[in-house]
Amino acid sequence: MESQVSSTANRELQIERTLNAPVDLVWEVFIQPEHIVNWWGPNGFTNTIYTMDVRPGGEWDFMMHGPDGRDYKNRAIYQEIVPLKKIVFDHFAPNFTTTIDFESKGAQTRLRWHMLFETAELFQAVVKQHGADEGLKQNIEKLNIYLAGLKK
Repeated sequence: MESQVSSTANRELQIERTLNAPVDLVWEVFIQPEHIVNWWGPNGFTNTIYTMDVRPGGEWDFMMHGPDGRDYKNRAIYQEIVPLKKIVFDHFAPNFTTTIDFESKGAQTRLRWHMLFETAELFQAVVKQHGADEGLKQNIEKLNIYLAGLKK
């Protein structure tokens, strides 16, 4: 019998970081529009949140305003919400699924962020044309800075 091995490594983007904030605070800044608007996106981007219904089947509709003066419409549907543990959403145009795992480490939180793109070609286009890999790193760094400001 032939076994088939399916690999998605050629269409995945992932990052892990330990944040200097407790999991309840990290969770809060991910699910509340008044927080996420302040840190989401790569350097130089700002956001307008239209809808953020954090529940399975709920919609997240927002506009990212780029440093180049262009607006980038974003729409996602939440698939799974496990309070203080996991957020999964499907993003459309470009199509990818994001899974964010939160692990409490006392006063810190271990964050695992995984993006699975619909195709390897789409992954390549988004990473090469839009620098999604660097953008994700910047996004996490902005999150860390924002959390530090909240703890003062």
